[in-house]
Amino acid sequence: QVQLEESGGGSVQAGGSLRVSCRVLGVPLGYYTISWFRQAPGKEREFVTGSSWTAEDPRYVDTVKGRFTFSRDSAENTVFLQMNNLKSEDTALYTCAAAHWTLDPRSADYKFWGLGTQVTVSS
Repeated sequence: QVQLEESGGGSVQAGGSLRVSCRVLGVPLGYYTISWFRQAPGKEREFVTGSSWTAEDPRYVDTVKGRFTFSRDSAENTVFLQMNNLKSEDTALYTCAAAHWTLDPRSADYKFWGLGTQVTVSS
């Protein structure tokens, strides 16, 4: 059974930075596709970034390219989302998810989800 535990959200002013973490329990990172999603109030959940550990990864949604960075610590079985130059439109509940390995993380069928961590950016 795969379990995902997020941490590190919070409140920050526009232009600031935050790093959120997702500890993956139950499976080694490299066996699954791992991604970050976010959902703002009144909006649909969207893919932010993810990795299937190939040369093309990680993938990013266009709105965060150049500002957000996906990384991992294999020893800790944890992935991170470093968010720089945050904007008010980045305010959302950020959730990590795992899927059985899929070449493109944007099209994976995510079966396992964390509870999420709130990120609030004030302008």
